[in-house]
Amino acid sequence: MAKKILVVDDEVYILHILDFSLGAEGYEVLTAADGEEAVRLARTEKPDLIVLDIMMPKVDGFEACRRLKADPETSPIPVILLTAKGREVDRQMGMEVGADDYIVKPFSPTRLIEKIENYLNV
Repeated sequence: MAKKILVVDDEVYILHILDFSLGAEGYEVLTAADGEEAVRLARTEKPDLIVLDIMMPKVDGFEACRRLKADPETSPIPVILLTAKGREVDRQMGMEVGADDYIVKPFSPTRLIEKIENYLNV
């Protein structure tokens, strides 16, 4: 059975790149365009891993990650923050809200897939 990955970003082209790249690797890909939708989908779909942007409408990635890690049903799901926010203070905030990893855009889809495979023990 294919591992399920939830990709959350308000930039459509990022969603398309990751949907294509991860789909080509055999993953089932779910997408969301904001943090509110991400939390809802994570609760209903129980993905194996979440790739989460920070700067989004409604609920940003920091708050979405905080909510996911506070919920016993979603807290075990690894969260990789994928963001343009490259400052050390942003990285620290990401770790404080419970993110498992932090990748700065622009990013290499190949490197992201390697990290995903490490978290999923593929």
